[in-house]
Amino acid sequence: QVQLVESGGGLVQAGGSLRLSCAASGSISSIYSMGWYRQAPGKQRELVAAITSGGSTDYVDSVKGRFTISSDNAKNTTYLQMNSLKPEDTAVYYCNADVRTSYFVRYSPWGQGTQVSVSS
Repeated sequence: QVQLVESGGGLVQAGGSLRLSCAASGSISSIYSMGWYRQAPGKQRELVAAITSGGSTDYVDSVKGRFTISSDNAKNTTYLQMNSLKPEDTAVYYCNADVRTSYFVRYSPWGQGTQVSVSS
C-alpha cells in the first residue's frame, strides 16, 4: 500500500504564491511519475502538471509560465510552486503517482486533496 499526503494549500490573494508538497510513503519499489490534478466545483478533474522520474515535465496550458513542478526522488516527494495565482486557479488539488509497490503491483494512488483558494 502506498500513501500520498499533500500539504501547502490555503487562501491567497490574486498574484500571490503557494507551494504544494506531496510525500509518498509505504511499500514503494519505484515511482515512475508524479502529478498534480485539480478539481473546481462543477468541473471535471484536470491534470495540472506532471513529472517523470527522469525529470521530464508537462503542464496544462493555463498554468505554463506560472507553475513549476519539481521532485526530490530521494524523499519520494513532489512539489508544485504556484506563482501569479488567479481566481480561476481555485480548486482542490490532488496528488497522484504512478508507482510499483514492493509486491510488484503497479497502480496509481491518490492523495486526499488540499484546497487552494485565490481571492480577487
